[in-house]
Amino acid sequence: MLDKLALSLTIIGGIIWGIVGVFGINVVEVLFNGSLNIIARIIYTLVGLSSLWCISLVFRENSVANREL
Repeated sequence: MLDKLALSLTIIGGIIWGIVGVFGINVVEVLFNGSLNIIARIIYTLVGLSSLWCISLVFRENSVANREL
């Protein structure tokens, strides 16, 4: 369950940064009124921690990335 949650947050974070790159709009800042807002900082922290957790998915033996299809 933690793997799926981390992967979901990482995907959402990637989409948000994609919107920033393509359109120049930071969705988190727009939704939570500025990047210095504590809620926005928590979201950024959770996405960052999720991406670090997802690194472990690559190196696990029972990972989907390591299975033959």
